[in-house]
Amino acid sequence: MTSIYQQAMGAEFGRLQPELREYFGLHAGSGLAGRGHGVFDVAGCPAWFARPAFRLTALDNAFFPEYRDDVPFTIRNFPHTDPFGRPALTARRELDFGTALRVFEDTTSLQDGVLTDYVGRHRRMATLLTCTATDEGRIRMVSSRTRVFAGRRLPLPDAVGALAYVEQWWDDDAAVFRIKTRVVHRQLGTLLVYAGSFQYTLEEFDGVLPAEVRPRRWEQRV
Repeated sequence: MTSIYQQAMGAEFGRLQPELREYFGLHAGSGLAGRGHGVFDVAGCPAWFARPAFRLTALDNAFFPEYRDDVPFTIRNFPHTDPFGRPALTARRELDFGTALRVFEDTTSLQDGVLTDYVGRHRRMATLLTCTATDEGRIRMVSSRTRVFAGRRLPLPDAVGALAYVEQWWDDDAAVFRIKTRVVHRQLGTLLVYAGSFQYTLEEFDGVLPAEVRPRRWEQRV
């Protein structure tokens, strides 16, 4: 078996740094899950006018309104098969802002060679996820074509939606993974950022998602 990222990227997956290939190589048959911990040099919403909206999304474990430096965080990655038979990876991140502990969770599922990322406790928001390898062997991910499932599928036009840009790589000198993420609105600018470093280990996993990681509902629509 191969991971959802390897299937989506094809031969380009082989251009990634070896450490990234291991990180993104987890699949439902591997018997492994990942656990990381580190510090974001900066994390949160720099746009004050967007914070009320992010306070609402934070209630569903999607994004967060705070904006701080030096934010400790953990991440757990679980490869599995979703209830619709699609290979998937569910991730749960916890960010400690001091005044609040925020959870950011999502499930990325693969269907017909395309990755869809479902965000939040109820997986009400979905984006198309495109992954490429840079010349340096880093992975670059772009989330686009946002849809909100509020009873029916509501695509958000570019003028309303935003794009998320993620870049992750292995820093050989510091022996840590580094990541930087920006959610950018075409007219309003940067709405959310997080960037920092973390250590990561693999551990045994029986393929059954822990209760605290399972979403309140699953979404099949793409």
